[in-house]
Amino acid sequence: MTYKTESIKLGAADLTIELGKVAKQADGSAWIRYGETVVLVTACSAQERREGIDFFPLTVDYQEKMYAAGRIPGGYFRREGRPTEKETLTSRLVDRSCRPLFPEGYANETQVIATVLSMDQQNEGDVLALTGASVALTLSNIPWGGPLCGVRVGRRDGQLIANPTLAERAECDLDIVLAVSRDAIVMVEGGAKEVPEEVMVEALLFGHRVAQPVVEAQERLARELGIVKRAFDAPARDAAFAAQVRELAWKPIAAAYAIAEKLPRYAELGKIGKEVVAKLGEAAAGREKEIKGILEDLKYEYMRGMIVSEGRRIAGRRHDEIRPITCEVGVLPRAHGSALFTRGETQALVATTLGTAMDEQRVEQLTGQTFKKFLLHYNFPPFSVGEVKFLRSAGRREIGHGALAERALKQVLPSEEKFPYTVRVVSDILESNGSSSMASVCGGCLSLMDAGVPIQAPVAGIAMGLIKEGEKIAILSDILGDEDHLGDMDFKVCGTKTGITSIQMDIKIAGVDQAILARALEQARVGRLHILEKMVAAIAAPRPDVSRFAPRITTIRIRAERIKDVIGPGGKVIKDIIARTGCSIDVEDDGSVAIASSDPAAVEQAIKMIRNLTQEAEIGKTYLGTVRKIMEFGAFVEIFPGTDGLVHISELSDKRVKAVTDVLHEGDEVLVKVLSVDRQGKIRLSRKEALSEGAGGQDKK
Repeated sequence: MTYKTESIKLGAADLTIELGKVAKQADGSAWIRYGETVVLVTACSAQERREGIDFFPLTVDYQEKMYAAGRIPGGYFRREGRPTEKETLTSRLVDRSCRPLFPEGYANETQVIATVLSMDQQNEGDVLALTGASVALTLSNIPWGGPLCGVRVGRRDGQLIANPTLAERAECDLDIVLAVSRDAIVMVEGGAKEVPEEVMVEALLFGHRVAQPVVEAQERLARELGIVKRAFDAPARDAAFAAQVRELAWKPIAAAYAIAEKLPRYAELGKIGKEVVAKLGEAAAGREKEIKGILEDLKYEYMRGMIVSEGRRIAGRRHDEIRPITCEVGVLPRAHGSALFTRGETQALVATTLGTAMDEQRVEQLTGQTFKKFLLHYNFPPFSVGEVKFLRSAGRREIGHGALAERALKQVLPSEEKFPYTVRVVSDILESNGSSSMASVCGGCLSLMDAGVPIQAPVAGIAMGLIKEGEKIAILSDILGDEDHLGDMDFKVCGTKTGITSIQMDIKIAGVDQAILARALEQARVGRLHILEKMVAAIAAPRPDVSRFAPRITTIRIRAERIKDVIGPGGKVIKDIIARTGCSIDVEDDGSVAIASSDPAAVEQAIKMIRNLTQEAEIGKTYLGTVRKIMEFGAFVEIFPGTDGLVHISELSDKRVKAVTDVLHEGDEVLVKVLSVDRQGKIRLSRKEALSEGAGGQDKK
């Protein structure tokens, strides 16, 4: 490819696309720069179709090189290892945007790799990877229905911003990422601080509008470079044979979709294929996969027709009807907080655990090392859908669903000053028939309240769907797995009764206009309020106190210069306090000390020990101290642990003292009064004045 460069204004900076310079053996490649952040994206697709599969084998990998920010990776090997959560989520972001635009039936192995090569600490690589994937695919010979543009939209002080910097994002009350084509919004992912639905619609339309110059630039480059896509024809289907299968299967499919329960319905649908093969006899020999594909098309046609033409969903629900909901809290006796949320045939068991600063998650990113105090982990075991599979560590799906639910709940968590706990929420899906991530949001909120986390407001989530057949449109609330799989949109909306906290949208059709977006968001709001009513009936507000099994965290403050007294040489002092009290103790650089234990008496003991180590001498106050050292000119008296002062020989008695040892000996306990504390912290004491005032008794020998 001939070298070519193009710059397009997007937000406050120029988006620069360079072609034909690097990675020229890939089918398509793009060098994308925004500010001083650079991302290389490549696309490759095999020349031959992968036979024997009924899915599109697309792989998307986003990776961040630590050298991009001048950092050396941590860990023993000092090299990049398994994908971070950020890399996994961005890979999903790009995959969800690009996958729907490949032609139906395309089964060539395809891979998109996005690599962050430079990061300027202001502009992240995720939206650049999305745009770069579009450029690489559009300007290759791979059949694809783009182009797209990735854009981040923020809102600060009521003003929408395209591609806000990291500093600007910290001040935004809305932060979403969009993938947009010329005619549609293809994908949305992001969060907000309880913004109204109309603001979200405005942000989506703003993102679509500002991204158009980048889409147009890709179209122009494709024309200028004379890009010709490789020939691809979807596998032809035998129309006569398909008609035979339809004749045999249509009525059984209709009967199966009349069954409300998922597993019996799936069992009935599973029988249809076997019965069709048996009835066709020799005509079906070797054509089992073709029959399976025809049956999938028939299910798609029947269910969508039932919804848009008859106004009837599976189990006879109305378009805006929510499945029956039950909520229970406190179901796990020893968990700090727990909830069982059931909606129809989807069920989530969610537990909350409260920890200390020692439980924070350390995250290594291009922007530096950060710490997470709120974690939400989502698990999807095979038994939840009646399957048998090996248990594995969390995959992309689990990480993505967990991140969506975490973002929804994070917006309403209390400040660290108000609630200094590390909080971990775990959602285990026990049953699934659609929208288990939204069940995790609802169950997670209930478990947080059961744990006594003072959230600002309850949060619920709902999954919306869309069926569009010509001019007929059906917007569905609380979609089932079938409605998700065979529908045109999966639109997840989370929020409080006031506004939206998290949103995720994947669209499979060419366009969704403003009216449909507004309708879907309003219907989602009504459904969300219905779910919130059911949740509040189970627990109206956060419990007034945390579980008796949770650590109690008490925060005290000491002067920053006294931190060394609490830590001690090599940590000796603080280790001793921890060993003697059993408390967890975290000391911050600003002098705040967090003491945590489930035993209140142990906390009080630790506080007393720290106060004794860090208390300051008060001028004019009398103390009962211990003589630590005798000198010719006076005695050093320890008035509290680690702090002593000098009693000059002239201040030992109201009578003349010839020798200090005539009055005091090491180990004696004596009453002393603080006369002064100089700038260096040296304390001048008087036994004479303490005794003359009769303050609190006599010396102890």
